Amino acid sequence: MSEWTRRAFMATAMSYRRLWGANERIGIGILGCGGRGQYLLQLFAAEPGVEIRMVCDVYAPRRLQARQLAGASCEEVADYRKVLERRDIDAVVIATPDHWHVRMTLDAIAADKDVYVEKPVSHDIAEGEALRREAAQSQRVIQAGYQQRSWPHFLRAREAIASGILGQVSLALTSWYQNYLKAQPPRVELDVTQLDWQQWLGPAPAQPFDPLKYAQWRWFWDFGGGHLTDLFSHWCDTLHWLLDLEFPTRAQAAGAQCVARYVECPDTINASWEYAGLLMVYNGTMHCRLEGGNIVLRGERAMMRLNRDGFAIYPEGVLPAENTSLPQPLLEERSSGDGTVAHIRNFLECIRSRKQPNSRVEDAVRAAHVAHLGNLAYRLGRPVEWGGTR
Repeated sequence: MSEWTRRAFMATAMSYRRLWGANERIGIGILGCGGRGQYLLQLFAAEPGVEIRMVCDVYAPRRLQARQLAGASCEEVADYRKVLERRDIDAVVIATPDHWHVRMTLDAIAADKDVYVEKPVSHDIAEGEALRREAAQSQRVIQAGYQQRSWPHFLRAREAIASGILGQVSLALTSWYQNYLKAQPPRVELDVTQLDWQQWLGPAPAQPFDPLKYAQWRWFWDFGGGHLTDLFSHWCDTLHWLLDLEFPTRAQAAGAQCVARYVECPDTINASWEYAGLLMVYNGTMHCRLEGGNIVLRGERAMMRLNRDGFAIYPEGVLPAENTSLPQPLLEERSSGDGTVAHIRNFLECIRSRKQPNSRVEDAVRAAHVAHLGNLAYRLGRPVEWGGTR
């Protein structure tokens, strides 16, 4: 814990005993004003009883864009600690690169702020454990950005699985395909004179300014974790929740920079994790986005195909063996919009009620750990065993 964090904690510990009035407005601060941060800002601002009071980013043009979205009464700052000092900020939204998530969340906890933090909640296993311990001892509401847990059709898919319709599930196939890493690095349009690079690095190792690392941080190990932390961790968390899974016992992975040789993380990857009675697999590439992101659960009675567009359940034993078509579904449902809206509403409701949110820290840490374990297997070039206790 930083010295600033300790001082903030001593100043604010035991101070939060607020009882929310029915018409009282929730003051929000946005930490990180890139594309995702600005999107979340707009969703929060659209909710009744919410006011965006401060926005923070180390790149001045993004701060300005965010403040313009939030309205004239909103203030902008470059140092996130200024947001945490404001007594009229009740909660912060953390949409920074991954390497900042734990430090900002711990500082927000110490400053008596509730937190909506994007996934993955941690950048490595050790800091995830530190976050889990601190969060468990606090009274703060902390919602991780795994919005599937609030998305109506995912909730109904979970109910269907709990009914036993699939039977025993032995194979969970996950995939996510996108197409924005090209053979040549992108040209980054950036006014470096308006960027505080050292503040952006924060807890990451010191290194010279690199516009590509700033723009494509998800694909460099100091700041992100590629496919597994950015995309797979969504499906891993969803499967833990759908199937009541704990931790895998073993992970293995293979991948490469097949096209985008200028990044560090593999642009194409295959990874698998062994759970008790189940194998979870992930396939991903950044060079063909057809089909997007999917989960396929293969059970002894039926198969479920689930994604952000909806789900369908297909019965086993209806078609002849080896037939490559699918039968008529037993049950199907289409999605109705972006589950992030429902996830934000759950967070705001919990700020007022002080109940646990749908995506708790301990669950989010578990999903991040599994992604980190897969990346460790990839980087070591061999399978790895899980020796943790959680």
